[in-house]
Amino acid sequence: MVILIITGKLIRNLRKKAGLTQKKLAELAGVSQAHIAKIEQGKVDPRLSTINKIMEVLTEGRKKKCKDIMTKGVLFVRPEDNVLKVSEVMVKHAISQMPVLNGKTVAGTITEESIVRHLSADIAKEKVKNVMDPPLPMISEDAPIETVRSLLEKHQGVLVTRDGEILGIITRSDLLKTIG
Repeated sequence: MVILIITGKLIRNLRKKAGLTQKKLAELAGVSQAHIAKIEQGKVDPRLSTINKIMEVLTEGRKKKCKDIMTKGVLFVRPEDNVLKVSEVMVKHAISQMPVLNGKTVAGTITEESIVRHLSADIAKEKVKNVMDPPLPMISEDAPIETVRSLLEKHQGVLVTRDGEILGIITRSDLLKTIG
């Protein structure tokens, strides 16, 4: 059994490691900046509920977020592109799926799997819109990576967004890189 003794010095070190000011930590934990200062200096003996709030803020900040593991520079295709062009891009960049954009709206996803499913003599000329799958799910850049795991069990990728704008993509391969 491990017992962690939380001291003012520990809180100060964790706060600095998280890149937070006393004022920001106080705001996030719902206490005053003066109270944080007194706790860090060992001048007060805070309630357990206050320590729990502070530690929750400090440990949450250390968890990896989607933006930390996403691949930036997502390549997109249009519904009118032909499958030959898309398959060449996929091979060249070693990717297995690409979001399909219709203007600024994600209309679907084209994957190696969806291309193989529609293989025929004329597949090279086929339009993406005729072979694409539904869009990949989207998640906020600040979401913890734990929330992506269940999505990747059902989907080949997850689009990472900020205010509706696509910033990156997380694939199973990106998630595997977090092991260890």
